[in-house]
Amino acid sequence: MSSKTRWTQVLMLVLGVVCLICTMGIGAQVQTQTSTTSHPPTIETTVEHGEVVYVEGNELIIRMEDGSLRDFSNIPESARIDVDGQEVGIHDVKVGMKLQRTITTTSTPKTITTVQTVTGKVWQVMPPSSVTLQLEDGTNQQFKIPKDQKFNVDGQMVDAWGLKKGMKVSATKIVEVPEVHVTQEHKVTGAMPPPPLPPPDKPILVAVVVAPAIPAPPAASTTPARLPKTASSVPWFGLLGLLSLAAALGLKAVRSIG
Repeated sequence: MSSKTRWTQVLMLVLGVVCLICTMGIGAQVQTQTSTTSHPPTIETTVEHGEVVYVEGNELIIRMEDGSLRDFSNIPESARIDVDGQEVGIHDVKVGMKLQRTITTTSTPKTITTVQTVTGKVWQVMPPSSVTLQLEDGTNQQFKIPKDQKFNVDGQMVDAWGLKKGMKVSATKIVEVPEVHVTQEHKVTGAMPPPPLPPPDKPILVAVVVAPAIPAPPAASTTPARLPKTASSVPWFGLLGLLSLAAALGLKAVRSIG
């Protein structure tokens, strides 16, 4: 190993030790305490309803109440849905399932209070912006003076203008930072889609034999029968002539006997 490299390593080691000592000295002189105060939380509950229209692997597409489609991708395997009292996983979700998601949001206001206390002897003061104190370990450290900061000098509270070189002072800085801690709890419940309707029964064909209607006999006509148009009155005249001839012959015979 070259001497240059060795001296570089030694220098870095010395600088590291010096920085560590300075950090420990400053930390020992400035006392910091932090406390957190929680306030009553506020709870807000939101309920959403929807119907599963697509499921593939760990992806769900749900139609919400307002008709919009919401895509839920990469649903974890550990996710569970309470369906009729039983917990099911993502791979048990079916199209047509009705889902209800209840989101409970809890907002807890908190106040984080940081108290810093420093004690030392005034070495230099530049009111109202800064003061340099000689700490108990003999080191000097400059501090910015916050607005309206007060210093305890032998039991009396003075501002930056009342500080003089050589005074032993003690100052306390209190910083309060409000924040809101928000947590959400998601609970999903669902109902299986109704079972499909059974197929309709096949119709039963019933053969119905209809007897042919028997025609009713024709009603008797009250109109007197008429001779066919082919009949003629000639035979009647012949018969009448024959009877007249017979009567004439009979009359002649009677006369001859007389």
